[in-house]
Amino acid sequence: MLITKEVLSEFAALIAEKKCNPFTGRLKTGVDLGTANIVIAVTDEENHPVAGATAVSKVVKDGIVVDFVGAIQTVKRLKEELEDLLGVSLETAATAIPPGVIEGNIRCISNVVEGAGFEVTNVIDEPTAAASVLEITDGAVVDVGGGTTGISILKDGKVIFTADEPTGGTHMTLVLAGYYGISIEEAEQLKKNKDKEDDVFPVIKPVVQKMASIVKRFLTDFPVDRVYVVGGASCFEDFEETFEKELGITTVKTNDALLVTPLGIAWNAAVDPAEQ
Repeated sequence: MLITKEVLSEFAALIAEKKCNPFTGRLKTGVDLGTANIVIAVTDEENHPVAGATAVSKVVKDGIVVDFVGAIQTVKRLKEELEDLLGVSLETAATAIPPGVIEGNIRCISNVVEGAGFEVTNVIDEPTAAASVLEITDGAVVDVGGGTTGISILKDGKVIFTADEPTGGTHMTLVLAGYYGISIEEAEQLKKNKDKEDDVFPVIKPVVQKMASIVKRFLTDFPVDRVYVVGGASCFEDFEETFEKELGITTVKTNDALLVTPLGIAWNAAVDPAEQ
């Protein structure tokens, strides 16, 4: 896990500073169409982070693309930013879906990535992508996104169960808006303000407990010794402890939880055949 934390910190710094690492050979690209954020991750053939870009987005809701044109425009803009930074063309990419998404929505997500100029080489479910970065073979990976909480259960390196429920960061925002009598936009900014976390978390704690209860229900039939939590909505300092108390199972959350899944998507992409 120490190596994972270092890799995630490095990837986060590349995005924040709009820089890229030196690279040789061909690249792998992952596109994560999240409810709250769209993230593109680029790695080399050995899965080392090379560059990344992210944008706040409202084009996806509960795993469904609700603004097709807006989604394409955002992915295309991020793609062009990365190509300018890297000095190469990014031709292929993998993308991901929440578990349980129906076939038509899978095609729609792929169409967005293709509409932005990529050839889609792989579509993976989000918690499985995260598991590859966490390098786990047994346990449950819980991906807490903007609109949904997804779970994948792994045994001996294989996914034996996946599920997804519509409770995520958006529901935290709604609770904050109602509690403080403010707009959704103001509540979203409040939720993301680290200086206000001590005030915010007690208000949204019931949402976190509900997420944990969803996971606990699935674990009744698929017991595990450890739960790994990722996703942007899990970034609160007390999230891990609250989840663990509700589950009664050891719960682990790494740093830069928003970036685990995008990086895993890139790791599961085919090597870009474009000449570098």
